[in-house]
Amino acid sequence: MGIDVGTGKGGLVAKINVTPMVDVMLVLLIIFMVVTPFLQPGVNVTLPKAPHGVEDPDINKESAVIVAVPTDGVYYLGKDAMSLSEIQSRIQKMMENKPINERIVYVKGDNRVRYGEIVSVIDAIRSAGIDRVGLVVETREEAEKRRRQQQQ
Repeated sequence: MGIDVGTGKGGLVAKINVTPMVDVMLVLLIIFMVVTPFLQPGVNVTLPKAPHGVEDPDINKESAVIVAVPTDGVYYLGKDAMSLSEIQSRIQKMMENKPINERIVYVKGDNRVRYGEIVSVIDAIRSAGIDRVGLVVETREEAEKRRRQQQQ
């Protein structure tokens, strides 16, 4: 609502002025665009590239169990650093209440991590009673998109 100053009546105007609302919405859009990349769960790793990677939509859920291996000998379950034996026991506790078809653990290994470290993580996950293990890779399209964003 606003005051009508041009007609001399001095009454209220029942028209909505959308310009300030559009300004506020554009500012909020920019803020969300800047903040969203920082909201990715877990630890950042440089994923290996694969031309035929398939994205599983379940990995983006908050209930997804993700084990990250950013460097040799360092393991993260979510954002918590821990040893392999701790990962095994925590995964067992996390998965005991989930339905069998939702019991999957994703492994994000840095592309510089030794193969043996990834095998050790998968072995610990299997020792926890989980048979479904997803290996997270970056497709070539995602790598190209990320490279273009960094150049801007």
